[in-house]
Amino acid sequence: MIEIRRATPSDATYIALLGRITYSESHGKYIENKKHLLDFFNQHHSVSKIKEELNDDDVLFWIVFSDELPIGFAKLCLNMKHPLKLDVNSCKLERLYILNDFIGLKIGSRLQDIVLQKAKDLKYKDIWLTAYYKNKRGINFYKKNGFKDIGTINYFVGESNYPNQIFAKEL
Repeated sequence: MIEIRRATPSDATYIALLGRITYSESHGKYIENKKHLLDFFNQHHSVSKIKEELNDDDVLFWIVFSDELPIGFAKLCLNMKHPLKLDVNSCKLERLYILNDFIGLKIGSRLQDIVLQKAKDLKYKDIWLTAYYKNKRGINFYKKNGFKDIGTINYFVGESNYPNQIFAKEL
């Protein structure tokens, strides 16, 4: 049975671990310096960082369980200015991660629909995200779901730049 619900601070350990595993699954092979990857995890996917974000009113998390095991999560950042449309009331889908073994179940689409509906309910006009240009599976997923490729942005892990594409969708 699949359960998707809003995450609470008690889910921080699950989300931190899922963040590390899913990022490694989707991006780890591209990060040349593994020390930079570990530093990145300690900065962005530590339990303390996730707890801090879960207590921030401008950050919303959802967590996905399959038979009570955590298998994915999403993070929506409210009031995040679009890098190319500064005059638009926008939010950012910062993370939508599902463990590789569960991707075929189409849970990512269900999770994304929940996040998009919340953004609409909160009256946002636009949602945007970034995806590493080599992450073809992620890029194809977002394009299939109506996101448009509108530009690029630099994304650093350690000292190395990993160019990301910017995608946006009107709500």
